[in-house]
Amino acid sequence: MTKSASWLARIALVLALTVFGLRPGASIAQTLSPAARISLLTVGPGEDLYSVFGHTAIRINDPAQNMDLTFGWGGFRYEDNFYVKFLRGTLPYYIDAYEMYPFLYAYQVENRTVREQVLNLTPAQKEQLFAVIQTNMRPENRTYQYKFFYDNCATRPRDKIAEACGDSLTIPTRLKMTGKSYRDWMNLYLDKSAKPWAKLGMNLAIGQPADEQTDGWHAMYLPDQVHDQLARATLKQTNGQVVPLVASDQTLYNAQQTFRQQLPFVFDPHVVFALLAIVVTVFTIRRYQIGRVDRWLDRLLFAVVGFLGWFLFLLWVATDHGVTAWNPTLLYLMPLHLPLIYWATGRNTTARRRTVYFGSAAVLILLGMFLSKVPGGVDVLFPLTLLVRCIVNLQPVRRGQQMPARVA
Repeated sequence: MTKSASWLARIALVLALTVFGLRPGASIAQTLSPAARISLLTVGPGEDLYSVFGHTAIRINDPAQNMDLTFGWGGFRYEDNFYVKFLRGTLPYYIDAYEMYPFLYAYQVENRTVREQVLNLTPAQKEQLFAVIQTNMRPENRTYQYKFFYDNCATRPRDKIAEACGDSLTIPTRLKMTGKSYRDWMNLYLDKSAKPWAKLGMNLAIGQPADEQTDGWHAMYLPDQVHDQLARATLKQTNGQVVPLVASDQTLYNAQQTFRQQLPFVFDPHVVFALLAIVVTVFTIRRYQIGRVDRWLDRLLFAVVGFLGWFLFLLWVATDHGVTAWNPTLLYLMPLHLPLIYWATGRNTTARRRTVYFGSAAVLILLGMFLSKVPGGVDVLFPLTLLVRCIVNLQPVRRGQQMPARVA
């Protein structure tokens, strides 16, 4: 899909869901007829970063009451301080209801697969689920604090279904370990999206909570996992009979295969950081051979590192995302590089200062390289670049000569 087509699809989606979305307080039937059907809708990944993990909604179709609505928990508004709230993890998300066919059309325009699983619920369970959703739709209950791994547009429908079914619901994979962490699952989708810089940024930002191994229940922060695991779930009826939770599974729209524009090879993060490592290493060696250390380069590199480190540190201590804490990346992107690099390379610096600073930095960089979970080679290439600068600053005498290296 071209960029212009992507924008047109996005505009169509916004218009369709805006026009046909139910307003807060809109009238919805209070009970369901015996003919009502409740389904789980799973929308495939989209082109934009916010949509690469897919989407989940619940459909309630009651022909006797001329009602065919979808309920989703992925809405948010561009309100005051949007970007500040988004970065801090305090942006409120909300449940909203839309007519089914405009909902389906909007995702067809975006060329995203839509699958429907009709749930094999008893009339009492349907009423219970409908009542749970109606309660959630009340103005005082509509918003919630989004948590990427723990509370999102996929976990909310899962939880509502589990609440309505109670102990009669059995998900056989619920406690089975998947062999993947939250980060691993995330990267599966980011790899498919062909957004390497977004993948790098997200992996740098998240900390140790993202590396916790997931069981089936916690893997259901992804819509596809909700679909796949509920497909294997069962319900125990009042007569003791065990039936599948999903009565039928069909694809309402199958996305067409399209050409996905790839990032030019030279702009891939691995290539960029490999070139940076080569250039800095060659430059450093040649300058060192003529007795120069070039403090301007150290200031540039380590000041940038410190700035990035402060940003990641603030994501940890000043936000409520829940997944940015205890980030080992901060060992080599140490915030204190800014301003300590100026303390270590100033005009009045001493050999002892440089040894303490660059020696400590080298140890932290090595620890960070060992503990970092950032996939690919970036977590090695960039720290190695910094390590080269640390090593040269710890070598006050040129090899083969007794002339001290000059700090330019």
